[in-house]
Formats: sequence, structure tokens, C-alpha cells
Amino acid sequence: MDCSICSSMPFILRPPRNTICGACYEGARSIITLMNKLEGDKGADNNNSNNNNKPNNSLLSPPNSCKPLSNVPKWVNGMKDLEDELNKKIAFLSGFAAAFREQIHTDIQIMPGNNGSPVPAHKALLAARSEIFKNMLDSDGCKAPPSGIITLPELNHEELESLLDFLYSGSLPSEKLEKHVYSLFLAADKYGIAYLQEYCERHMLSSLNSSNALDVLEISDVCSNRTLKETALNFIVKNMEEVTFSSRYEVFAPKNPHLCVQITRAFLMDTKSRRNTAV
Repeated sequence: MDCSICSSMPFILRPPRNTICGACYEGARSIITLMNKLEGDKGADNNNSNNNNKPNNSLLSPPNSCKPLSNVPKWVNGMKDLEDELNKKIAFLSGFAAAFREQIHTDIQIMPGNNGSPVPAHKALLAARSEIFKNMLDSDGCKAPPSGIITLPELNHEELESLLDFLYSGSLPSEKLEKHVYSLFLAADKYGIAYLQEYCERHMLSSLNSSNALDVLEISDVCSNRTLKETALNFIVKNMEEVTFSSRYEVFAPKNPHLCVQITRAFLMDTKSRRNTAV
């Protein structure tokens, strides 16, 4: 049926305004329903539910159901105000990142594990970001480092700076995340920084490919991350030849024989499943 909304015909040749196709009708009805929900007009929704189930070639409906459309500009402005408020809040909280970059009133030194130079930080922020850091910095004499220095032996200087940058700001430049995602994921797992774990996991899932799938599988196994491990394993099975004939696999296999067994079993199970489906 020709539609007065999505038709490609010139405007003057289009059918009457109340002649629309099913797709446009459903789209318009969805918008009206959304507006009703935003307005909290539950009564109008209940009254119109029976009428909405009946097919109709026009958008003519009870006046109350279309009323919320007049408030769309108000709703859009409200969303813009909310966005502005969030941006102001982010700018306000970014003062923590500035305090880290400019080393304002720092009270502890964080030492990387490669004997690199220490990085100044703030005890209060470390304690707020991680319960494990809080315990390390506890006032108990057995736990508090008397020299005002703590060491994170699994991180080099660059990785340590990236970790602290995230703890202060809640994000990282893409190039830093790409370079240090595995070490940061391990550190987040060790020190119980859940948000950093999720942040790194999202990046690894979105950037998963044949060249890094084995790395993702290995690190997910170390951190016992089931979602990440299953996703990496499924990807490897579907790209078995490309992954297993790579130079990376030759290095990976001797170090991770148990994962190679899991890859083989997953591949055989997938092959068997596809054969059964074909039959």
C-alpha cells in the first residue's frame, strides 16, 4: 500500500495523509506509547489498549493518547538539562584527576615492581577506591608502611601511572587502555577494583580478534572470568585454523596445556553439534 509518510513519490502525488503503511503505523504508535509512559498517563494507556490491538489505516485515535506529543519539546529540554547537569558534575569531580597530575598535597608514594621511580598519590582516594588498598593503608602498625611507600610489584611504571589515572578520573585514553588492558585487568582483579575490571572487560570483548583471542583466553582463565573466557573460547573455535596455525599459538601452547585441551574439546563439541544439526 502507498504510504503518505515513507512514499518516494513527490509530495503532490502522495496519497491522503491518513493512508500509511503498517511499518509507519507501528512506529507512530510506539512513539505515542512512549510519550504516554513518560507522562505517567497510565489511565490513558489502559483505556486505549483495546483500541490499539485493532488494525487501523489511520492515526486517528482518542485525543488524550496524542496529547503527550505536545510535550516532546519539554521532555527534550529536560534531557538536555540533565546532560548539562551531568557534565557539570563530571567537571567538578575531575578535580581529583588534577590533584593527581599536579601532585597537590600527595601523602604517599606508590612504587612499581621494576624498580622504577615512585608515583605520588593520596591515601584517602586509594582507600576509597579499593578495600584492599584501605587495608594496606590501615593505621594498624603491622599494616601501615612506615616509610610512606607501598609497592605494587606486578606493575611497571607506565602501568602504575595508568592505574592511578583511572582511579582518579574513572576513564583512560584509548591508547593507554589498548596498551595496558591486560595488566590493568589483572591489577583490578587482585586489588578488588570492580569498575576497572568491567571497564577492561568491555574493551577486550569489543576488540576481540584472531590476534588477541589467546591472550584474552589466558587472562580470563587467570582471573576466573567466565563470561570473558566463554566468549574468547567460542571465538577461537569459530576461527580455529587462523588461531592455531599462528606463531602466537606456538608460544601459548607450552605455557597453557590445560587451555589447549579445552580449546580442542570445545572444537570437537562444536563440530559434533554442527553435524547433528545438518543431519
